[in-house]
Amino acid sequence: MAVFANGILFEGVDTSDPNCWKIEAYQARGGYQALKKILTEGISQDDVIAELKTSSLRGRGGAGFPTGLKWSFMPRSFPGDKYVVCNTDEGEPGTFKDRDILRFNPHALIEGMIIAGYAMGAARGYNYIHGEIFAEYERFEEALDEARRAGFLGQNILGSTFSYELFAHHGYGAYICGEETALLESLEGKKGQPRFKPPFPASFGLYGKPTTINNTETFASVPYIITQGGQKFLELGKPNNGGTKLFSVSGHVNRPGNYEIPLGTPFAELLEMAGGMRGGKKLKAVIPGGSSAPVLPGDIMMQCTMDYDSIAKAGSMLGSGAVIVMNEDVCMVRALERLAYFYHEESCGQCTPCREGTGWLYRVIHRILNGEGRPEDLELLDSVGNNMAGRTICALADAAVFPVRSFTKHFRHEFEHLIEHKTPLVNHKWC
Repeated sequence: MAVFANGILFEGVDTSDPNCWKIEAYQARGGYQALKKILTEGISQDDVIAELKTSSLRGRGGAGFPTGLKWSFMPRSFPGDKYVVCNTDEGEPGTFKDRDILRFNPHALIEGMIIAGYAMGAARGYNYIHGEIFAEYERFEEALDEARRAGFLGQNILGSTFSYELFAHHGYGAYICGEETALLESLEGKKGQPRFKPPFPASFGLYGKPTTINNTETFASVPYIITQGGQKFLELGKPNNGGTKLFSVSGHVNRPGNYEIPLGTPFAELLEMAGGMRGGKKLKAVIPGGSSAPVLPGDIMMQCTMDYDSIAKAGSMLGSGAVIVMNEDVCMVRALERLAYFYHEESCGQCTPCREGTGWLYRVIHRILNGEGRPEDLELLDSVGNNMAGRTICALADAAVFPVRSFTKHFRHEFEHLIEHKTPLVNHKWC
């Protein structure tokens, strides 16, 4: 996979250079100037947060919550410890963007987290890194060492009164630890299971202290906003969708990879950047935001722009920005069975509707695919989904239900054909 950049996160980064990730290369690109600007010019915490609000930077991990607003929730007057946590537990199928930030531009993430610590009055941060990208974890540790030696981490940074330390934590590959409170539990050395909310992490987070959690790409976008201004970042995208965004494009395209483009770019342009459909096949469907986002038929997707509001209006979610492209040969029943199996396997088992419901969804779809489906199975899938969505501690149950509802809505005829004729309407695998 390659990175095709037309934005801020990889601006000036020569990904073919094995040293592009090092601190010397980062500083040559203007790195750590945002931190220096804050500390030398005495920019206040309120001003940093105000700049983020102006930028309309929204969380790049999936939910799309406004970052400046989230940072403002941190009780800065709290007298004890406060924490900044980065969620690099990139387990959403189809998503591989954060991995490349660690691989090619880790100091942008480090600088963004330091600025976050300054803005929210936190003296310590942690980056929780997905367990299956150990080489990137080791690179991030090296980048942390570089930042410490250069005086950007530690006590009295750049001669100021601000002190901040940052650590990496290696996860173990559990999908559920991408949920922020499960991540906190794992970070504390416990079993990675979601917590009841409220209380929310802003008031009761890591070790019971106020904590703010953002995605890798979110933090890495912060230095540009401070050096260039929130308004300029906003103008890169569109109203309520500021900046550029990384999209992980996979599936039946000629050039799968990470594409950094302005939010609001038409999907048709992104598809063209990815080399178009492989083998000249027709576009059948797209999952626009990772496997938990509802699937959209190709004709609907071609009318969308790549931003939170347009994709939501079409009936799906921008999510993590994982764009999974499917051609005319894909059997949608087989594709859904694969997704349902994933959520069945990754449920932590804490909540009964999710623990049992994901198994029900998988088994029903599996029997339909194998020619054992019954006419009432589609109604059974709806019933099981209704008893799962919104009834669990975290959103994994919803993540399992969204694909089922959207696949059976937009491609119902394929399920009905398989139930009636015991053979797929499209007899091809999904990849």
